[in-house]
Amino acid sequence: MSLKHGIKTVGVVGMGQMGMGIGYVSALKAQIPRVIMCDASPAQVTKGVSFFEGLLAKDVKKGKISQEQADAARARLTAVGSIEELAACQQEGAGSIDMVIEAATESLPIKLKIFGSLATQLPLDTILATNTSSISVSKIAAAAVSERAEKGSREAWEGPKRALGLHFFNPVPVMSLVELIPALQTSESVTARARAFAEACGKTVTTSQDVPGFVSNRLLMPFINEAVMCLEQGIASKEDIDTTLKLGMNHPMGPLVLADFIGLDTCLAIMETLYRETADSKYRPAVLLGRMVDAGWYGKKSGKGFYDYTA
Repeated sequence: MSLKHGIKTVGVVGMGQMGMGIGYVSALKAQIPRVIMCDASPAQVTKGVSFFEGLLAKDVKKGKISQEQADAARARLTAVGSIEELAACQQEGAGSIDMVIEAATESLPIKLKIFGSLATQLPLDTILATNTSSISVSKIAAAAVSERAEKGSREAWEGPKRALGLHFFNPVPVMSLVELIPALQTSESVTARARAFAEACGKTVTTSQDVPGFVSNRLLMPFINEAVMCLEQGIASKEDIDTTLKLGMNHPMGPLVLADFIGLDTCLAIMETLYRETADSKYRPAVLLGRMVDAGWYGKKSGKGFYDYTA
């Protein structure tokens, strides 16, 4: 396979469903020779690898791939428990890590910490991508300045140029879109390589400016939020709201079901970012959305959201 993007080793930080989905398409579709997954939780590392192997087995059973292709994809995967271990992998004689994609929770402090650590421990030419769905990529890119760099050094000026947003959609193996968001600092060569990588993963790539929510969530989240407000105000039942959008607008699923699948905590975090960054009242999160997150009702992943998934 041609590697016009030049990426032979990719790291993914975060082994949840999003991170493992990115690792899956990197290993199976793009056939990146070495895919290194990283998570600080030992339990999540085990769960993530099991999820990866389960996806392969399911695709073999459905006849989408052969057992030989599944075995080759599994052989490309390595799982480690820290960014330090991830960085140490480049000392094993397999060359530098060409790209790292951060797929952690939608929290600015967490993402800044991860990017600061990656910038400190990885070569200056490693592309650093964030899978954020709403947070300022330019702000995250600023954390790519190495903590070891002195003011005015090459690291201080060049570090942020290697950072950008690569917004994959859940579930990654199924959804065909990647939203590419260059930061203000991102170089054109890094943007071009990241696009080529996403396309090698079998994705169609659209580009957005670095604005709150980008294109996808700037449109989607207010739509979901309005559906929550309709429920909150008693305008209709959750079933009637979802059925109206499914049958009346031909949507594959209703907005409340979709919110449950995305995660209500993620929806709230994105709405709060939109509201905070724009100061526009149309982005004010629905009170009910906040209360459900307070209750720990995050949607499908917690077993309960607008609908019950415990069965």
